[in-house]
Parts: sequence; structure tokens; C-alpha cells
Amino acid sequence: MNTISRPDRCPANPCFSSGPCAKRPGWSLAALEDACLARSHRSGPAKAKLASVIEQSKSMLGMPDDYLLGIVPASDTGAVEMALWSLLGERGVDVLAWESFGAGWAGDISKDLKIDDIRLFKAEYGQLPNLTDVDCNRDVVFTWNGTTSGVRVPNGDWIPADREGLTICDATSAAFAMDLPWDKLDVVTYSWQKVLGGEAQHGMLALSPRAVARLESFTPPWPVPKVFRLTKAGKLIAGIFRGETINTPSMLAVEDALDGLSWAQSVGGLKGLIKRSEENAAVLYDWIDQSDWVGNLADVAEQRSTTSVCLKIVDPWFQDLSDDDQAAVSKRVAAALDKEGVAFDIGAYRDAPPGLRIWAGATVEKDDLEALCPWLDWAYATVKAEG
Repeated sequence: MNTISRPDRCPANPCFSSGPCAKRPGWSLAALEDACLARSHRSGPAKAKLASVIEQSKSMLGMPDDYLLGIVPASDTGAVEMALWSLLGERGVDVLAWESFGAGWAGDISKDLKIDDIRLFKAEYGQLPNLTDVDCNRDVVFTWNGTTSGVRVPNGDWIPADREGLTICDATSAAFAMDLPWDKLDVVTYSWQKVLGGEAQHGMLALSPRAVARLESFTPPWPVPKVFRLTKAGKLIAGIFRGETINTPSMLAVEDALDGLSWAQSVGGLKGLIKRSEENAAVLYDWIDQSDWVGNLADVAEQRSTTSVCLKIVDPWFQDLSDDDQAAVSKRVAAALDKEGVAFDIGAYRDAPPGLRIWAGATVEKDDLEALCPWLDWAYATVKAEG
């Protein structure tokens, strides 16, 4: 690849980070003017806003009426940990890990909860484990979309309807961007900072009737921290799923979540959001297909993420470099784009192979991704020419 001319057209919004993600188009601080500030989060107006986030989210996601959805502390991580600490231990656990977060959940289950009967199904970055090996009569913990690897499960066909175990799904970069099969999922977690571009801090936890039954019939053998407790005296704390949060929420973040939901409705709800993400990802996929220096980290087309698109550098010159030099080159490419103000925070995740990671979720504009692609070519060619 020879040095190429610096592109003239820049993305209007250079925010392609995979979390926190780009704000919705046209967002400004004015969107938060109606925030319920300086009031107790237990006051009527504040509780109404919290309940509205829950109700609108359930409706837009197409969640079954008998599922519960609650706002919980500590973003998606907190929601996943609540599920692990509160629900696991009744039977053996199968854990799927093909990127950083799945591996983290596996570590928590084995090292912190010290569950002996755990089976780990692991795959390298860019691949999925063999889903047919998973036993859903055991509890199953997995991510729907691997944000750090750009790999997603293609569907829920591998999960039987008559399973005896619970399926616990970290869906933080899939919710509102992919069509989740709710009848196959007993616990689903996500955060506001991903597809809807909300502010961080809070997580969302969805429970099926089967998950609620487990909570009320089984007591874990370990002490559950207060911020993780979903039951009291053996009964579900139902208020959590009406907006009565365990800890004090940021009402600014709540207002931002409501703004994101309002915008999502304006672009066609869930179908509109999925369409935007798929069209955005297609821009990157088409560019990758024409590139001689970059490839998709995800090997199988149907397993490729439409939100967190992860790139590997396939240029022979790059492949001949040492691991340290490959990492350095990848960082220099990302830094060059950051310096030009055309792409922020697109370096590969710290545990992932050297490369780039570009968010293509619904709050990103397709025109901005089209403008970004020539800059990616320019940045790599420039770094390569510098040696």
C-alpha cells in the first residue's frame, strides 16, 4: 500500500467508541432540561420517570408481558453480577467465553462464587464455541454480542424451549440493535450507554418467570451483597421492577435514557434501530471486502456483530512484525485518526488482538462511516510509510 492523499471529507461526528457510545443525532444538553433534579428519587415525579424508562424499554424491546425489567446499580456489569450472585449455585453451570467479558464472568463464577461444577466453552477472538455442546439443562451464562471481538451468536436456535436450567445473557451491545429471542432467555442485562447512547452508571436487568421462580425457591450458599439482593425473606423485591431502585440513581442519566428512547421511537422503534445498525455495519463490511490491508476479526459472516465491528490487519508487512510492533502500529493508526479529529477511541480492546474496533450502532450516522473509511486507509498507509 502506497501513501495516499489525506481525505477532504471528515465525519461530522468522530465518536465511534464502543462504550460509552455516540449520543443520538442532534443531541445537546437541552435534552436534559426536564430532569427531575434536587428531588428524592422516591418522590412521585422521579419514580414516574424511572417507571417510564422501564415501561418504554419493555415495550420497544418486545419483551413478554410476564417478564420483569428493573433498573439496577453499576451498569451492565452490576446487572450481570446481580444475576450470577443471586441465581447460580442450584445446579452446574456452562459458561461461554469468546472475548473479554465472557471470560470475566467465567472467572467470577469459578474464583469468587467457587462453583465446582462449571464447564467452560472457550473460543479464540473472532470465533464462537460449538453451541451444540452446551447443555441447557444446566445454567448457561453467555454474551449475545462480544463487544471486544465483534462476534455474536447468530440466533437462539441452540437453546431448547424445554430446558431445565436458566439462560443468563449479557446483551449490553445487542439490546436495541439485534432481535433477541425472549422465549429462549431467562435473564437479560444491558446498559444505557450502548445502543441508545445514554449516560453510563445504571444497568437494566430482565427476568423471566422461570428466573423469578428460581429466586424465590433457592437461596445461594454465599452471602449476597446488599446492592445485589433481589429478594427479601424469600420473596422477590418487586419494587425494583417498578423503578424503586436499590441505590440512588442519577436523574440526569435517567432523563438522558428517556431522551434516547424518545429518539428511538422517532426512527421506527426496534425495527428502525436494527435497520440503522445493519446499514451502518454494511458500510464497514463493504469497505473491508475491498481492502487489501484489513479484514473482519469475526471469521463467519452470520456471526459478525452489527454494532461493534472489530478489524484485524492482514497486510503481510504487518503480519511480519513482532507482537509488540503490531500492537504499536495499531495504536499509531488509532492515534493518527484521533489527532485529525476524525475518529475517537477506536483502538482494539486491551485484551484483544491488535487492530481496530468501530461502533456501528444506531446512534452513528451512515454518512459518517462512509466518510471514515478513506481516513482508515490514509492512516494505515501513513503509519506504514513511516515504518
